[in-house]
Amino acid sequence: MSLQLYIGNKNYSSWSMRPWVLLTQAGIPFEEKMVRFDAFDATSTFKTTVSAINPVGKVPALVDDGFAVWDTLAIAEYLAERFPEKNLWPADARARARARSVCAEMHSGFTAIRNHCPMNIEAALPEIGRIVWRDQAGVRADVARLSAMWTALLAEHGGPMLFGAFTIVDAYFAPVCTRLRTYALPLEPQVQAYVDRVLALPGVQAWVEQALAEHDFIAFDEPYRAG
Repeated sequence: MSLQLYIGNKNYSSWSMRPWVLLTQAGIPFEEKMVRFDAFDATSTFKTTVSAINPVGKVPALVDDGFAVWDTLAIAEYLAERFPEKNLWPADARARARARSVCAEMHSGFTAIRNHCPMNIEAALPEIGRIVWRDQAGVRADVARLSAMWTALLAEHGGPMLFGAFTIVDAYFAPVCTRLRTYALPLEPQVQAYVDRVLALPGVQAWVEQALAEHDFIAFDEPYRAG
């Protein structure tokens, strides 16, 4: 098997989830290389293992016959070119540009929901969600932007996914959907329906099931991701 994907803990590693779900949902064979988060210093198992593959020392990282690609956007683009028959981006040029735009927006934005609602798949934290929703205007703004974006894309492309069929974009927003569920943040019905459809994808369900089996406590994952 030529493709290897290096990831962190499934319960916490939102960035690892994106390419893993993309590969799994698209039916692209790969070998998972789980490197569990530990102390994160230069001599830790995590750092020494991942730095041997990715000079940044963060996950995820994709290795294809010895060639390493890191950062989730770069991995997504590489896979789209490597497997054109999988139609990982929309076929239409303008739809494809829009898909890249919203992935880039996710990649660099939505900091409030990242900071105040860290990914923790095994947890159910509606009480914390209510406090965050009440006190954090940035989280409310992030959810409003997600709702507007998703509603517009679903209306334009007819669903069930944001660009009709499953694409990189849905894999990119899958970790956000888990956060919205964990913290039970209030959503419009059509947005909640999209979240439910994403969480029902076989690739997402497989990730969640394996995350629930981990039971490793880590406070957060954001400083240890490759993007």
